Amino acid sequence: MQIRKQFRFEAAHVLPHHPGKCSRLHGHSYRFEVTVAGRLQTEGPATGMVVDFDEISSVVEPAIVERLDHSSLNDFMANPTAEAIAFWIWDELAKQLSGLTEVVVWETPTACAVVRAEDARAR
Repeated sequence: MQIRKQFRFEAAHVLPHHPGKCSRLHGHSYRFEVTVAGRLQTEGPATGMVVDFDEISSVVEPAIVERLDHSSLNDFMANPTAEAIAFWIWDELAKQLSGLTEVVVWETPTACAVVRAEDARAR
């Protein structure tokens, strides 16, 4: 079974290789989803859950949101495309979040990048 939790942050970036207006400083209201898969727990406070949503938040908020919110993404990666941001988030969360299967980064309401476990392994 999979569960998903959404998060948001505001950030600026420059795409140095972009031939158009995205090569200039601009910002987005990013939304991203974290997907965790696992079996339903049968004991303890998370009985009937894959993982408590609060547990996901306790990892994601400090590792991602608090670091990226109101920042320049170029301080974290050289070419912060939606794809690069999705891989960066994956790399930060995979160290701490058991069962991570997917990260989706929405740069605009209609455009997103998706990283799945097989994508991360294939890099």
